[in-house]
Order: sequence, then C-alpha cells, then structure tokens
Amino acid sequence: MKIYFDPLFYQEYTSDPAAESGRMEAIVQAIGPYVEFADCFPPSEEELLAAHTRNHLEQVRRIGLYEIAALAAGGAIGAAKTGMDEPSFALISPPGHHASAGSCWGFCYFNNMAVSLYHLKRSNLVDRAFVLDFDLHYGDGNVNILGDEPWVEILNPKSQSRDAYLDEVETALAGTSADVIAVSAGFDHHINDWGGLLYTEDYQAMGAMVRAAARRNSGGCYGILEGGYNHNVLGANVRAFITGLRGT
Repeated sequence: MKIYFDPLFYQEYTSDPAAESGRMEAIVQAIGPYVEFADCFPPSEEELLAAHTRNHLEQVRRIGLYEIAALAAGGAIGAAKTGMDEPSFALISPPGHHASAGSCWGFCYFNNMAVSLYHLKRSNLVDRAFVLDFDLHYGDGNVNILGDEPWVEILNPKSQSRDAYLDEVETALAGTSADVIAVSAGFDHHINDWGGLLYTEDYQAMGAMVRAAARRNSGGCYGILEGGYNHNVLGANVRAFITGLRGT
C-alpha cells in the first residue's frame, strides 16, 4: 500500500500538537514494515486556488508555513490519484479539515481534502465523491468548501456511543454511489486520546467499510491524516485503519 510521506513532516513547524516532535515518528515506526512510502510534491498555485482564495495563500506565506502546508496538500493529491486504482494514505502534516477557503484554524492551513478532490474532479477522474470525516472535531473547513458542491457527500458522525457511531458510518457508506470514498482520518476519538470513544479495532472496521463501499461502486478510496495526539496509540490506530482500507 502506498503511503505518501516526506521527512520534512518530522519538523516542528509550529508549537501545536499536530507538529509535536515524535508524532509522525510514532506512525512511521508502526506502519513502516508493512507499506511502500511514496514521495510528496507541492501542487501548483492553481491547484491550491481551486479550494482557497489568493489572499489566503498569501496569508499562509506571510506566517512562513506555505511550503510545508503545500507539501502536505501535494501528498493528499498523490494519495487521491493512487486511490483511484488502489487504496492509499497521505501521512501528512499539517492537517487540513479546519481550513476554509479564506481562513483556517485548528492546526490547519490548506484544506488537503478539498485540494485533492478538486484535483480528481478537474482531471475528470470522478463524478461523485463521499467524504467520511471521523476526526473528533467537526470538519468545518471540509463542509465550508465542499458542502455546497452537488457532487460531494460529507459525513461527520454525530453518535455519542461507540456502537451507534460505527452503525452510522456503515449505514452512510452502504447508501452512497460515489466513485471515490475519501477519509479525513483523525484518530483523536480513540479511547486513550482526547475523545475517549473508539477503540483501535474500530479504525480497522471503518477502513474495511470504506474499502467495501469503494469495491461495490467500482471506485477508489484513500485516507488523509488529520488529528490524533497520543503518540502511544497513534501508530497502532493508523496501522489498523490502513489494514482495513487495503482489505488485509
């Protein structure tokens, strides 16, 4: 399975938890023996402007984070393109689902999900997309940018119990005919992370649900790293998800 990653994502580019030392290392250590790492390349300004205003790009430049944020968006594009042929995952940082067209917060700068889906759509690789965002926090940036697009469905599960949460995801995926299932994969809902709800095996189960829906629709699937801040469990959670996603 191809994992889009760059060693530059190890750097502490800010003081926030998404850039904390050891976070990406924990994931790479857990998944490294089982995957194929692929290079990330920053997208053109035109590709970023499909999701963001020019003023927003300039603001990210002014705070000195354009290069790392663009590299993350490029990793999401790589995972999206590969995902149309085989499951893939973007192991990238900064995350993106709190980035709107002209603003951002929550450790995000460019909306990696929106940039990647617009790339697929503009390349005529998809007609319809389904976004599953299982991060603890509501993906407001995904919704602000993509929510009014008639070709995009978005699910931010709302259930407050573990079983109901998984049922909500399974029901929504069973009802979609989208030809790509894209996942904003945040792992901070884990029982030992901020959310305290889901277990490691639940991420494998949701990965398998995504893969099954993609197969049923003869489409693609991919994931993009969002949250997840307990380094002691994060690697195992990502490994569980990609295990389910690739169907093994």
